Amino acid sequence: MAAPSHTAAATLANPLLTDSPFPAYADVKAEHVVPGISALLADLHAQLDALERSISEQSEPTWAAVVEPLERIVDKISRAWGTVSHLKAVRDTPELRKAVEEVQPERVKFSLRLSQSKPLYDAFLALKEGPGWTQLSEAQQRLVECELRDFKLGGVGLEGSAKERYNENQQKLSSLATSFSNNVLDGTKRFKRVVTSKEEVDGLPESALALAAQQAVKEEGLEGATLDDGPWLFTLDFPLYAPVMAHAKSRSLREEVYRASITRASAGDIDNTPIIEEVLALRQEKAELLGYSSFAEVSMASKMATLQTAEDLLEQLRGASFEAAKRDLEDVQAFAAEQGVTEPLKQWDVGFWAERLKEAKYALEEEQLRPFFSLPFVLEGLFGLASRLFDVEIVPADGQAPVWHEDVRFFMVKKGGRPKAYFYLDPYSRPAEKRGGAWMDEVCGQSRLFAAEGDSVRLPVAHMVCNQTPPVGAKPSLMTFREVETLFHEFGHAAQHMLTEQEEGLVAGIRNVEWDSVELPSQFMENWCYDRKTLYSFARHHETGEPLPEELYERLLAARTYRSGSMTLRQVHFAMIDLELHARFKPGQGESVFERDQAVAKRTAVMAPLKEDRFLCSFSHIFAGGYSSGYYSYKWAEVLSADAFAAFEEAGLENESAVAEIGRRFAATVLALGGGRAPELVFQDFRGRGPSVEPLLRHSNLIATA
Repeated sequence: MAAPSHTAAATLANPLLTDSPFPAYADVKAEHVVPGISALLADLHAQLDALERSISEQSEPTWAAVVEPLERIVDKISRAWGTVSHLKAVRDTPELRKAVEEVQPERVKFSLRLSQSKPLYDAFLALKEGPGWTQLSEAQQRLVECELRDFKLGGVGLEGSAKERYNENQQKLSSLATSFSNNVLDGTKRFKRVVTSKEEVDGLPESALALAAQQAVKEEGLEGATLDDGPWLFTLDFPLYAPVMAHAKSRSLREEVYRASITRASAGDIDNTPIIEEVLALRQEKAELLGYSSFAEVSMASKMATLQTAEDLLEQLRGASFEAAKRDLEDVQAFAAEQGVTEPLKQWDVGFWAERLKEAKYALEEEQLRPFFSLPFVLEGLFGLASRLFDVEIVPADGQAPVWHEDVRFFMVKKGGRPKAYFYLDPYSRPAEKRGGAWMDEVCGQSRLFAAEGDSVRLPVAHMVCNQTPPVGAKPSLMTFREVETLFHEFGHAAQHMLTEQEEGLVAGIRNVEWDSVELPSQFMENWCYDRKTLYSFARHHETGEPLPEELYERLLAARTYRSGSMTLRQVHFAMIDLELHARFKPGQGESVFERDQAVAKRTAVMAPLKEDRFLCSFSHIFAGGYSSGYYSYKWAEVLSADAFAAFEEAGLENESAVAEIGRRFAATVLALGGGRAPELVFQDFRGRGPSVEPLLRHSNLIATA
């Protein structure tokens, strides 16, 4: 019997390297990262050597000889590295950071080698131009075309010094993204405000005070802290930041917290300003090396939109929302004046007074709703909706797979009585170790290639991560309505990954779905939070089981478009500054990114930002995430999702058989086809026509303005 290879031996001892679809999250430690990833990369380099040799020996490349070995390589690295990057996002430690920083250059080096493999590129070109092209399925043809595009964008055509420079840039960009993200997390953790005076927390709801007291004990060791008497710890973590901005009567506390938020990671040893400048310069150089005039054009080469059509949509939405946003601000200013405020409102005042106006206008307080939105009931309603629309059953499977934290839940999705997919849910905020925001990602994808014996495919596995209000004491997590929408949003992403019918792994689920289309299912799901049947399936008091009072539901509906002009304009600003920085801004020419942000704000803000506003330093979406030159995707996909939901409205949301029929069609097109069909064709398959912006403007109550 032959001795096991280096990688095989490492696999036996290293929990990071497993063929199981369920990573050994509970066992993976920082010390496993460097040896595990290093051994895996050595093995994958050898596999790629063998693949390139075999391709060069083939007279006519075949699917089985080119695509399948490539998928095996991609799957191995994406699953192992996915485990590492996931743990860094949800259980960050100094040791894990150090390990990631050590091994990341080699991981990027392998990724570059893969994306610049001339033998692979030539083999894909031969597949497209060969006699077997017409025998390939639509999904297979699209996979080939996407690979050819990505090879070109990955620098396969570069030679000599240009290739060297491109690869140096990619290494540096990867390192800078990690540093940016680390600085944001550190900046968020660094601000801590212990409050001992009851007067200073006046106006804050019980839920926020209970959480702040709990954090005072957990983070600062202030034993004996209570909801009523404190002390209370406030941070920039959203479940603590948002209540201060909306409810704290102490103007000085609001100002302090607001200023800390907009200047996060912008000074001292965690200043992201030089990182931003360097990232923009490197991205521009990358674009020029690839033959494009700007990084925005590189980004758009793999999206539905062009730079022109994206900016046209943003301008249309800016025009539709600007006057409405001005009226929003005037209404808040007038209301504050009526309440005796004599000073001009500042940035830290608007949210507070907007919340008071909302309460006066709709008799609706966010805190009134929380007791009716407990996480167990919300999950019950969400899973019930998935059953109604997509004909699936979701059942708890806790204990059947290792998890990374005791709060994490594990579920199985069943279709036709058989397992269809699995997903993890990590719902609560943990500011000391978990990055902010909410996201979904794949653990492994559906694939014919990795089917176990007796199965037709390997089933997809996803994880959904939120940062909602954790349970306090004996109470379950009582959610804000926005947190409910966020959970539905992330489930929409997970549904597209899990309910795919594609069996080619490289186009299954969210793989190869254009970035500006991938938000369609997630934003589509948010609409159902306002649907009567859906809402009443979970809106029950966590203690008494009483349903949400009818009058509160009516007020919730009435308040849906409250300040929608302001909300739309805010998103338009984020999207416009993203495109501006990546299409036209030139770093090192004397103007700072913050000055350009202020210039854009003249067209996108009805209240000018403070001169010291440095929100760009924590804009992880575009400097450490996948949204560079792509933040507009939220609005682009919102057009698609609003129009998709309009199909149900037109049939009648109370018409259960029609809802079920259209839901099945949505599942059979948008969710099932994944990256195996062009997104504009998938949308037409579902809707019977191209998308219209009218439903989005109608849902936002911006038709009259437009």
